[in-house]
Amino acid sequence: MGAYDESYRRSLDDPHGFWLEAAEAISWTRPPTQALDASAAPIFRWFPDGELNTSYNALDRHVDAGDGERTALIYDSPVTGTGRSYSYTELRDEVATFAGALAGLGVGKGDRVIVYMPMIPEAVVAMLACARLGAIHSVVFGGFAPRELAARIEDAGPKVIVAASCGIEPSRVVEYKPIIDEALTIASHRPAYTVVLQRPQAEAQLGERDLDWTSLVAQAQPAGPVPVAATDPLYILYTSGTTGRPKGVVRDNGGHAVALAWTMRNVYDVGPGDVWWTASDVGWVVGHSYIVYAPLLAGATTVLYEGKPVGTPDAGAFWRVISEHGVKALFTAPTAIRAIKKVDPEAAEPAKYPMDTFRTLFLAGERLDPETYHWAHDHLDVPVVDHWWQTETGWPIAANPRGLEPLPTKPGSATVPMPGWNVQILDTYGKELLPHEEGSIAIKLPLPPGALPTLWGDDQRYIDSYLKEYDGYYLTGDGGYIDDDGYIFVMGRTDDVINVAGHRLSTGSIEAVVASNPAVAECAVIGVHDALKGQLPRAFVVLKAGATVTDDVLRDELVAAVRREIGPVAAFRDVSVVEALPKTRSGKILRRTMRGIADGRDEPVPSTIEDPAVLDALRPVLRG
Repeated sequence: MGAYDESYRRSLDDPHGFWLEAAEAISWTRPPTQALDASAAPIFRWFPDGELNTSYNALDRHVDAGDGERTALIYDSPVTGTGRSYSYTELRDEVATFAGALAGLGVGKGDRVIVYMPMIPEAVVAMLACARLGAIHSVVFGGFAPRELAARIEDAGPKVIVAASCGIEPSRVVEYKPIIDEALTIASHRPAYTVVLQRPQAEAQLGERDLDWTSLVAQAQPAGPVPVAATDPLYILYTSGTTGRPKGVVRDNGGHAVALAWTMRNVYDVGPGDVWWTASDVGWVVGHSYIVYAPLLAGATTVLYEGKPVGTPDAGAFWRVISEHGVKALFTAPTAIRAIKKVDPEAAEPAKYPMDTFRTLFLAGERLDPETYHWAHDHLDVPVVDHWWQTETGWPIAANPRGLEPLPTKPGSATVPMPGWNVQILDTYGKELLPHEEGSIAIKLPLPPGALPTLWGDDQRYIDSYLKEYDGYYLTGDGGYIDDDGYIFVMGRTDDVINVAGHRLSTGSIEAVVASNPAVAECAVIGVHDALKGQLPRAFVVLKAGATVTDDVLRDELVAAVRREIGPVAAFRDVSVVEALPKTRSGKILRRTMRGIADGRDEPVPSTIEDPAVLDALRPVLRG
């Protein structure tokens, strides 16, 4: 057996031995002697007798080991034209001081703190300061609408809100304080204080419960790391797009630290001193796991980027960052690469920047279509690694383990399940399907360390939402299949499977064919109601810069390609060329919202949307 096969098999056959061994990479104030507590199944707990502090593991232990001068964080902000680097010692000291400031406001173990900030170093400092005190942070993406912020305040019950005065987009400045003030008029819960970091682009008016970050820190005494149980919560992260009471995914301290440290070494092949860049946002799980915690747990250097893949200032922004900071590996969403490909289809920009240190491009967050895979692979001359995971799982379910044993890639596949993830394809009755048979992707319990143990304050809702559909399994909500080699192909959400005259078809499969056309930069395929066939696929296509094909010719080409690759059963004939597709701030296309509008529902603008004007421009097309 190869290293991957051996690790994967052992993780399923001997999870106790496998994960206790992995736990040795973490510094514990009380090392665990037990890996898994299944006494309250289906609620499982990892390392139940262990005790640690996550902030200590991310910062202090590297300083204590003599590596305090190593660079911990590089802040690169093209939207402000500024940047700064922090050594491990400098970041540890800032975190300790802000932790002392929070302690002075009465924040302690188990208290919640809402962090409402853009991509600035103080957001990282606030998160790690909470972890240092044993407090539970809940990061809400800066700029979220007041009602959505209010729902999270209501559910988490924070003692303090930590915010910046504004966020900066390429075309506008978003003031945060008015949003917070409105949210607090909606929520019945009242935090004791709001701490505001004033940014020069838009300073906030402070009220009687508002405190200035700089003044508060100037009077604070540094706080030491507080040991917590491995099973104690580290953070709550609310799933995007929720309505009513939000769904708060809980992450524990022990399992989270062990799993993330394991992934940096074995999945991403990143270790102490390597420069790692995750181009996401701290408001999303990718930012929590792979901007803040995992790279610092590994002793690596993490890049914090306040900008966009295009427009800040151009389509060469990513390659400039890689070149300037010596990035070894980049993790971003396929949408970011598609945005770059649309503006720079011939890849003139990468050639402008020496990227000698660049070794791997990791993509996740949305299905990686083969066309985007090939563009990146051909023009960047590094391995392009698709991998798949969720807010709930916290780290990759399926990936190519570059540090453990690099495996051959297959375009369209997230490669193989990672150790601990017993992935199965099930039919509607819960029967395991054969290779190449498409069904619901489910994971046999228990989930490995680092996955959500429950939802905040509601074990029953966790069971009902994820564990009820198939007894003994976690339902991912994604559909796909596993091939003869054990490679996982994630074809999209199960509600993106459409029924055309009795034929179940994945819109992801149709999208892959549409995206392979040389004129197409990106696309979305949705199923819309049809009186005769039940549903029909509709494609919405964004063209590459400089594409000269007419709409009619493109439609004919795409219809012929889908007929050839999938078959006439798809009944595919509706193609609309549009300027842009509506997306969340994390880069996911809002297919569900598009479906609702196309079917005649009055869909509201989701709180997670990147640019509401894009959706407004698309509404007439969808309704037409």
